[in-house]
Amino acid sequence: MSAIHAVTLTQELVRFDTRNPPGSEAQCAAMLADLLSSHGLSVTIHNFGSGRSNLVARFPIRASKATQPPILFTGHIDTVPLGLAAWSRDPFGAEIVDGRLYGRGSTDMKAGVAAMVAAVVAEADRLHEWSNVVLVITGGEETGCEGAAALVRDRMLDPASLLVVGEPTGNSFVAGHKGALWLKACCSGRTAHGAMPHLGDNAIYKAARAVTKLESFGFNAAQHPVLGSATLNVGTIAGGLNINSVPDHAELTIDVRTLPEMDSAALADQLSFTLGSDCKVSTILDLPAVWSDPKSPAMKLFSECRDAAAGWTSAAGGANFFTDASVFTPALGGVETIICGPGDPEMAHKTDEYCEVARIGEAVEIYRAIIARTGLQETP
Repeated sequence: MSAIHAVTLTQELVRFDTRNPPGSEAQCAAMLADLLSSHGLSVTIHNFGSGRSNLVARFPIRASKATQPPILFTGHIDTVPLGLAAWSRDPFGAEIVDGRLYGRGSTDMKAGVAAMVAAVVAEADRLHEWSNVVLVITGGEETGCEGAAALVRDRMLDPASLLVVGEPTGNSFVAGHKGALWLKACCSGRTAHGAMPHLGDNAIYKAARAVTKLESFGFNAAQHPVLGSATLNVGTIAGGLNINSVPDHAELTIDVRTLPEMDSAALADQLSFTLGSDCKVSTILDLPAVWSDPKSPAMKLFSECRDAAAGWTSAAGGANFFTDASVFTPALGGVETIICGPGDPEMAHKTDEYCEVARIGEAVEIYRAIIARTGLQETP
């Protein structure tokens, strides 16, 4: 059985245009399904919309020695849009220049997906016997983990003993991330002629006062020792239809990054109270924070595997961005979760995005080490 070259596979994945919106992951997922099937895995394509696909792959169960639930490796194949700035390189060309593989999604996170696929195939001989790894590749992550939510809704996941998310960390050990609570606040007014504003009720003024209140909002919550503080950002504000009318509608969107143990519903109520009766607050997205104790036996074992395979040490860190773990971790009963992938988190979503080629091969070795030491052993 021939090995998969993770860098070459990353290039193939980058050449698929899977910008989300609209997503269009189906062709990319189909290519991966064919590849994995050719290496002996049983693959299920799970569609969650027109042109939208997830993929679940595992080795067929024979006389498996596994006595614990499998490790679930996961990554997404959708990407963010290109942005307005011009790229100096073809965003779908997957060029390698000076040790960097360029292209939209190279770092976030097609390199991580390729490394996971290559690692699973490299361990195929043992996994055919143990059947103790599941590979879940999703679409729709960038716009709120839609693909992951569809997999959970349709009961496509089995129990897992460990969740490994290949999001960009530069192959560092990340033990969790903040959650995301996205809100919309709508302000209503009364329209009138712009030359007679006293006859109207200006909704934009109400929105402006709301923004001022949010600028000084305090969470009244302790910092997390690794993830730090919760944050709030007003991302957009819009209102009015024309310059010479009093606007009767305005709205703003609010991005709150939450900490473990925070009650998002209570937080939304608190923000609604702060904004007052001029604003009607509704929830757009609510994804919980994820955190696993780095001192637990499974997490310590992963840390040892990662350090040995990478050849350098990494203390357990945290991430500000959310991942599909926000959906999978609670759905799997709070399974211990590791985030570790070859991409550079500071390159995610940027113009001229790239991934260091050396990190891709390093990630393959890290994932193989996880499989060998945590997936291929019997529970005492």
